[in-house]
Amino acid sequence: MGKYYLIVNPHGGNQRGPAILEKVRPVFEAGGAQLDIKETRYAGHARVMANDLDFKGYDGLCAIGGDGTMHELLNGMLTREDGQRLPIGLVTGGTGNSFMRTIDCLDPVEATARILSGKRRKIDIAEVDAAGEIIYGFNIVGWGLPTDINITAENLRWAGGQRYNLASIIEVMRNKMRLAKIRIDDQKIAGDYGFILGCNTIYAGNGMKLAPLAEVDDGLIDLLIVRKAGRLKLLSLFTQIFDGKHIGDPAVQYFQAREFSIVPQVDHILNIDGELVGSSPIDVKMLKHAIEVLV
Repeated sequence: MGKYYLIVNPHGGNQRGPAILEKVRPVFEAGGAQLDIKETRYAGHARVMANDLDFKGYDGLCAIGGDGTMHELLNGMLTREDGQRLPIGLVTGGTGNSFMRTIDCLDPVEATARILSGKRRKIDIAEVDAAGEIIYGFNIVGWGLPTDINITAENLRWAGGQRYNLASIIEVMRNKMRLAKIRIDDQKIAGDYGFILGCNTIYAGNGMKLAPLAEVDDGLIDLLIVRKAGRLKLLSLFTQIFDGKHIGDPAVQYFQAREFSIVPQVDHILNIDGELVGSSPIDVKMLKHAIEVLV
């Protein structure tokens, strides 16, 4: 038995939240769990609740959603004035489910069963200093092409889960110039880059296997760096990212690091966990085992 907050967004994730709630509520009840259900009323409300709710007497902070919901819970909880934390339980229900795909749990009922098992796992968090603003990420920290893809994907929501794929093709064809200086632990490099992407999870977007060697609890961020390349080369890489074969391409540099920074010639918004937030320049450091999840 346990007592859990369960945050539900009645409008996000293609409005699947209420239907998923009705599917998993009997599972929670059969497991003897006491649920305190909270509905979000506006964008960012889950973050506010994670920051303000009274955690005393509760065994977990749970939510129905995807990567965006997880991002809100994480940033709300890690900025609490009282410093209190609860294990986070995510019931799969988003349009992007990179974290749940990485831990091999895309079924909402299975996710609920894992929460009820009480098993906890510590995972790493990326602390991003984005031009002086601290933002926390669990999934990706992207600059360049990943950000532009996300901006374009926001205008392609009609395409559902395929919007990231369509946006990727569109932005690859634009092939913008992006000059930047990069520090990876103690190593410094500079050049014109297609994209720079730090990954804590194996997957990003809609099933893209961007960082096949990533582990969520090793204290490292897996860094993919692609220098400026022709459109055909970038399109070729794009066809390989769903099975992870892109990391064997000479155009891709793959690092594992505890810290990295990006100082671009022209500052730009970032893609953190699929959210368009913050701005470069950025300094990123990994916080090993910073939070617990119910898996």
